[in-house]
Amino acid sequence: MSNPDELLVAIAAAVESERSNQMSLTVVVGGAVVTGRLAPEAVWRERVAEVLKDSDRLGPFSDVFTRRPQGSRSGHGEAPTHLHFHLARILQGSLGIPETGGMYRVAIKDVSAWTVGDLSYVDQ
Repeated sequence: MSNPDELLVAIAAAVESERSNQMSLTVVVGGAVVTGRLAPEAVWRERVAEVLKDSDRLGPFSDVFTRRPQGSRSGHGEAPTHLHFHLARILQGSLGIPETGGMYRVAIKDVSAWTVGDLSYVDQ
């Protein structure tokens, strides 16, 4: 979307302000369906940093997620620009990739469709 959906921005802002990770959402981004729960950016960054820190090869990258980048939102009334998913999957046919869920960051402006709720497929 060239102009981010105001309702989606409001949902992201509510997640940020409530510091909650219980909002389930499904979005379409570049033709891919991503489904999972939203997390506040700070919580998402912390969790990604923890996972990276535990890796021998990727440990040095954990610091990137623990510091605020220059020019980032300060939390003073600026609208969120990204959705931060955890326990998320990219849906492909009857599969959710990864099966256990992953950590995804999606630009709100790139979301072409969305719905409240976490979708899953059941192979019958």
